[in-house]
Amino acid sequence: MRDLWVFGYGSLMWRPGFDFKAAVPALLYGAHRALCVYSWVHRGTQERPGLVLGLDQGGSCRGVAFKVAAKNASSVVEYLREREQVTMVYKEAYRPIRLLAGDGTSQTALCFVVDRNHDQYAGVLDADHQARLVRQGRGQSGENPDYVFNTVTHLEELGVHDTNLLRVRALLK
Repeated sequence: MRDLWVFGYGSLMWRPGFDFKAAVPALLYGAHRALCVYSWVHRGTQERPGLVLGLDQGGSCRGVAFKVAAKNASSVVEYLREREQVTMVYKEAYRPIRLLAGDGTSQTALCFVVDRNHDQYAGVLDADHQARLVRQGRGQSGENPDYVFNTVTHLEELGVHDTNLLRVRALLK
């Protein structure tokens, strides 16, 4: 068994919840970060959904790649399935990423990509609509605005300027 790479683009960046050997800035091609998932569990309910990030098709996404020791790979995948697949809104996928530190090597990483055919897929919403959903969202993992604030803070630490998330954050303040 080999070491496992896991790509984080939202809350995994600031709350991975598993042991890892390294955390490296990384770039994923073919998908972009978007507030496109109605949250019915972690940051909202079905009656009052919040809005969380998904990897949606097209573009690219900067995030963090976590290197997990081979001996822990199975338990980390199991943990991530329990965390990310509560309602099966994401598809588990292994995608190529480029590490943005060191020699810039490519790796294959476990990613959770939004399922556009799922009822929780919100599609493209304007910033005002996104902010309204985020403002009302409260779920098992806490208040939805905290999720947006924490994600923006960690993106800024990586030097990532996500125009849409910054706009939504400004509307929430």
